[in-house]
Amino acid sequence: MASTRAFLSALLSVICSVFILRHPCEAQSLASCKFDAIYQLGDSISDTGNLIHEGPIGAASPCGRPPYGQDFPGAQSTGRCSDGLLMIDYLSQAARVPFPDFYLNWSAVFTRGHGVNFAVAGATALPSYVLAEMNISNPATNSSLDTQLDWMFSYFNGICWDKADCVSKLKHALFMVGEIGGNDYYYALFQGKSIEEVKSLVPQVVKAIKDAVQRVIGYGASQVVVPGNFPIGCFPIYLDRFKADGPSAYDESRCLKDLNGLTAYHNELLHKAIGELGKENRHVVILYGDYYNAFASMYRGGPSFGFDMSWAQKACCGSGGGDHNFDQNRRCGAPGVAVCPDPAKAISWDGIHMTQRAYSVMTDWLVHDLLPKLKCNASLIGN
Repeated sequence: MASTRAFLSALLSVICSVFILRHPCEAQSLASCKFDAIYQLGDSISDTGNLIHEGPIGAASPCGRPPYGQDFPGAQSTGRCSDGLLMIDYLSQAARVPFPDFYLNWSAVFTRGHGVNFAVAGATALPSYVLAEMNISNPATNSSLDTQLDWMFSYFNGICWDKADCVSKLKHALFMVGEIGGNDYYYALFQGKSIEEVKSLVPQVVKAIKDAVQRVIGYGASQVVVPGNFPIGCFPIYLDRFKADGPSAYDESRCLKDLNGLTAYHNELLHKAIGELGKENRHVVILYGDYYNAFASMYRGGPSFGFDMSWAQKACCGSGGGDHNFDQNRRCGAPGVAVCPDPAKAISWDGIHMTQRAYSVMTDWLVHDLLPKLKCNASLIGN
């Protein structure tokens, strides 16, 4: 009987590996990790409502009004910068824990086992004053990574008696430190910095993320995932702004090589920093979340996931037509800006963020990649 179970378990693992993303077997088995909460730090890839509740500037964000959220349950514009769910939502579903409440939701009843989302759309890894010293401004928010960590500290101070109590309460929690850092580069590039100038910023950004991981470990985290950045050279907003004349600037997927090289450099340094953190904190599981290859895998296999690849580099919600359907001056949410007929067939929602279908596919890939490293009981067969 035991050998039969072992055979069936191995067979299911093979099936899941072959049909990963189209049939998210591994995502379902994330529940075997028995996480009781997820705590999220980050930016618009993860924000589920903080920016639009932060103040007047945030309240004016298009992410808080239609067509954002048109495919969210109840067609609500919640502050998620997509047509529907985000990766943190799909990750929560896979782990079978409630969606984390956004921190600035004053009506939320924060209880153990519910998790909290501290991410803020537009946030940077480096504080605004540090960026300002380099003549880079953040027009969206001052709630950078260090501010989110302060919020987290205040929150845990409210639910824990002391450090030992926090360690006990958080031993089954998953911490997501990012994705973060993409906006540091975005603001720099769109405010006139060259790629080489932005590349010189990468070590500081990575150090800020590394320090953040060390802080959450200090709060009691024992299982941490640190996502890298996406290949931004494939995103409509960058393809439109940094359009190149010659074909040599593009790779085989028609993405900008220099911009993807910038992201790859960030991810390389981040991966190294995570390795150093692992050696310094051997009692903690610290994993790299490979968002770059999650996106690349989805992009390469686009038609098999139902994507219309003629929209692969176009904003579903955008204007201007052409190769990217993105107009910097008439973005998604502006009057008269239309939505494509079927967002589920598009990868990019608004030229910057992705559709919920894209986030779903990438989450399945991510969980499949992370699950063996989390050292959970990943068996799909009961004992």
